[in-house]
Amino acid sequence: MSKIPFQEAFDVLQDREKHFQRITERNYSPNIIWAQVILMCIFTFCYGIIMGSYNSFQQALVTGVKLWLLFSLTLIICFPSFYIVQLILGSKIKIKQLFVILMGGFLMTTTIMLAFAPIVLYFQLSGDNYNFLQLLHVFVFMFAGFFGMRVVLESLKGAFEGTKVYPKIGLSVFRIWVVIFAFVGIQLSWNLRPFLGSKDMPFQLFRESTRGNFYSTTLGSIGKLLGVQKNEQKKDERKQVPEIEPINGDNKEKKPDEKDHNETALNELDDANSKGEEIIVKQND
Repeated sequence: MSKIPFQEAFDVLQDREKHFQRITERNYSPNIIWAQVILMCIFTFCYGIIMGSYNSFQQALVTGVKLWLLFSLTLIICFPSFYIVQLILGSKIKIKQLFVILMGGFLMTTTIMLAFAPIVLYFQLSGDNYNFLQLLHVFVFMFAGFFGMRVVLESLKGAFEGTKVYPKIGLSVFRIWVVIFAFVGIQLSWNLRPFLGSKDMPFQLFRESTRGNFYSTTLGSIGKLLGVQKNEQKKDERKQVPEIEPINGDNKEKKPDEKDHNETALNELDDANSKGEEIIVKQND
């Protein structure tokens, strides 16, 4: 088995022109994809360990595996549709070339995530705010993902610009595919949760409840962090307080049904009194 070219895989970070040239000429090592996959797995696992260590050691190990699964499964789900659409548009790019380009973007994403790991660890140790850490991880994922997809776009432009291998409309399709990729990744991350794990809850491999979505959870975290949700809860509690009934005498007007009921009761009482008087008179006689 030939040597795995880890240094060549890092060319997307250090020497992009050389990387673009290798893609265009197909002059890359046969095992470059293995190098990219292994590095991506290592970086996602390391970041996942730091992410899940907020809860427990078990959560740290599980989150490391889940994070790798999240990236891998999202790519596996979305890659076939992207490649087939490229073929329909007249692209002559080979499947291995396209996969090397996409994996270069993923390698950039996971490298940036790992670079933010010390910052995440610092806030995790210095402050115990679960909602803030949630938003911090979301920011890291979005920031790293933006630059990762930018690398893919630059690779497609730099490697095939001026050639008939890749059509210009393919770049527009790629931008749409990035949005689809993000939606799939968000839903998949929701299904694989928890990643961070609240300290108030015991360790769970998967959450039993999967209601809601990523966006409602993020907005809820922002509301809790700003205290907006607490104010709304207080307003709801005030609305739910039952009204005090007026004291006797305050409500002088009675409903028609109440009047009829009272009159009937008085008539029955008068009849009983009259009968009682008749019985007393007879006894005296």
